[in-house]
Amino acid sequence: MKQPALGLTATAIIIAISLGFISLFDFEMFSGWVSFCLISFIPMEIVVGVAWGTNYPGFAASRNQPLKGLLLVLCTLVVGFIVGAACHAVVGQQISPPTPMLMMFMIASVVIMFWMAIMFGGWPFTSLIKNPVASGLVMLVACYVVNYLLFRVFFDYAFMQGAPVYVAAQDPHGMFNANSALVFYVTAIGILFLLLHFDLWPFTTSPGLMKQPILGIVWTILALALGGLAFYLGVNVAGMDPMAFLITVPIPFIFGTILVLNMLHNSVFAKFTQPLKGVLNTVLAAVVGSALAWIYGALAPTVTGNLTKGPPGNDYERWLASALLAVTFPFLIFYAEFFKMWPLHKQR
Repeated sequence: MKQPALGLTATAIIIAISLGFISLFDFEMFSGWVSFCLISFIPMEIVVGVAWGTNYPGFAASRNQPLKGLLLVLCTLVVGFIVGAACHAVVGQQISPPTPMLMMFMIASVVIMFWMAIMFGGWPFTSLIKNPVASGLVMLVACYVVNYLLFRVFFDYAFMQGAPVYVAAQDPHGMFNANSALVFYVTAIGILFLLLHFDLWPFTTSPGLMKQPILGIVWTILALALGGLAFYLGVNVAGMDPMAFLITVPIPFIFGTILVLNMLHNSVFAKFTQPLKGVLNTVLAAVVGSALAWIYGALAPTVTGNLTKGPPGNDYERWLASALLAVTFPFLIFYAEFFKMWPLHKQR
């Protein structure tokens, strides 16, 4: 099977599996322990898929499919379980079910890992540590350390005081409303995916910019600037609730990007050159992502039940965000990168 039929078929299969998986749980369980466990392994999934290119660890990468994919998934889940348990003990203080503070900390860790693995290409870990497995694991640890420090600085949960889910000891009392901080995080990382549509154009026009850490620094500044502008226009100017903005703008775009670049292998507009190719890819990702977000939302009552939109609980918004990026996103990456779409596309 060739593209785009390959990507479309694989996407349809994974979406069906994802929705079936979500339907096994009620909202409380899905938005709590299930989402927490799934998010726990995504940073390690990024290490295996991006930093290691699914070429490590050797005992798994040397196998043929589907054993290779199964072993890589198993490694990811094992490390994710260890990381999740550590975060639940240190940040979550072993409170069950996971609190909103812990959930936001875990989501933020995914953003930080994208930043380290893609924007900085694993620098400085790949420069200091020549063994790819060791550098990847050290980067994973550094991701959670950096995330914890930033979490303490930026996240504030004063708006939750008085709510049953508020845990005073877990509140960092940072600089910004925690919902706004998290939405800004995700919006800024959306600019990372935007540049991928353009194959890093216009950075590629300057060889000096394509070296680390210069590339990572410039890319980060651009992401913060454009992400901040998008957040300001959506939340401050248009007056959208931050969580509503999250599931309307950055999350559908990121989800659509995964489909266009990973599932369709960037094949739809492959014959075009940059920057036109990037513009077309961006529009396609936004349209496809928004359409699928709408479909998921329409299916929510059937899959999980009726959910309340908007503050204070934002149940619908949290469900949609988790359904797209905590379940379907990692499932898509597992299939596209770890299994290389076996058996639809047979290769090692």
